[in-house]
Amino acid sequence: MAELDLERIREYLEKKQPFYLDLLRQMVEINSFTTNPAGVGRLGRLTADVFAPLGFADEQIPSTRPEYGPHLVLTRPGETSTTVGLISHLDTVFPAIEEKQNDFHWREEGNLLYGPGTVDIKGGTVLIYMVLDALRCCAPALFAATNWVVLLDAAEETDGEEFGRLCQERLPVTDTRAALIFEGGRGNWQEANVVVARKGRAIYRVTAEGRAAHAGSAHEQGANAIVQLADAVQQIEGFTDYARDLTFNVGTLAGGSVVNRVPHFASASVEMRAFSREIFEDGVARMMALPRATENVESANGDYRCRLQVEIVKETSPWPRNPQTDRLLAIWQEAGEELGIRVWPEERGGLSDGNYFWDMLPTLDGLGPSGGNAHCSERSEDGRKDQEFVRRNSFVPKALLNAVAISKLLEG
Repeated sequence: MAELDLERIREYLEKKQPFYLDLLRQMVEINSFTTNPAGVGRLGRLTADVFAPLGFADEQIPSTRPEYGPHLVLTRPGETSTTVGLISHLDTVFPAIEEKQNDFHWREEGNLLYGPGTVDIKGGTVLIYMVLDALRCCAPALFAATNWVVLLDAAEETDGEEFGRLCQERLPVTDTRAALIFEGGRGNWQEANVVVARKGRAIYRVTAEGRAAHAGSAHEQGANAIVQLADAVQQIEGFTDYARDLTFNVGTLAGGSVVNRVPHFASASVEMRAFSREIFEDGVARMMALPRATENVESANGDYRCRLQVEIVKETSPWPRNPQTDRLLAIWQEAGEELGIRVWPEERGGLSDGNYFWDMLPTLDGLGPSGGNAHCSERSEDGRKDQEFVRRNSFVPKALLNAVAISKLLEG
């Protein structure tokens, strides 16, 4: 296939940038909080309508959970079986009432574009469109030859497991060159990070069982479940080891009922994250051994000792550095060298859809536009709080980088 005309693609993207950014505005103005299925559905419909002129057919896949909207799959069959998956998600973390309370909406301030999902991840969806639009116009033979599959998760912010299975079903292992995830990037138009690994996560429920007693007349008979849980919490915090990229976070605590009763029950939710599978499993082992090490709170009269229980509620495996991802990284770095963009690898602590299929499909992440303050809706006059934003001047360079890299991937 003919070599890409980089200047022609750049000029095409720059000329159409007002259209692309207006599309982003329309997406941002639709509240697509994960448990707002109507809003997620409206955003999916808008997205499908925009991609239709590029030749994409849409399919809405209902979630198995009624509180979520439908996943969206857009397909454009190619002249060959060679497949590229481009992945984004429809949902955001902001309920409509939060957007209203914090006056969080589409807002332009110079190079910064503010609004719910601007960088996580509606900006990424727009960037997918930009890449495909540019290839259709400026590399029509390559565009026509490729089987394109765009997949958008309806509930990535809450639970990507169902969508991960959908990606595995729709992206054939033997023919898929890459599963490319357009989560927001960092840097500026002269540099770009790409995500090559992500931490895994385990969520635990820790419960302490004590013995209730009247706090005034029978205090010595009570075994305080809150005190027992507090001791366990201190030990859990001590499990964090930054040198090993192993972190624990006690996210919620609950216990007791009234102040004049020695509490018989307390509970906590805990999150653990790690990059390495070995370190991840070591963290699990520490948590599961916690009851043997911390059941030390007993009633003052000595005839009842508290009990502790640890339960794994959910586990998502790490996505570690691996040869398939590193091969894609090398292609993106080669494309960056041609464009004068430094491409550097990032190992990111947050989960993405890639955690669910990296071991089956060559996967690269962080390919979206650059921005910051993801998941933030507040702002303050002193600037210490600011809302989610995306950088206007990152769209064209990132779209050009991805277009060049994808062409190298397909021609290689």
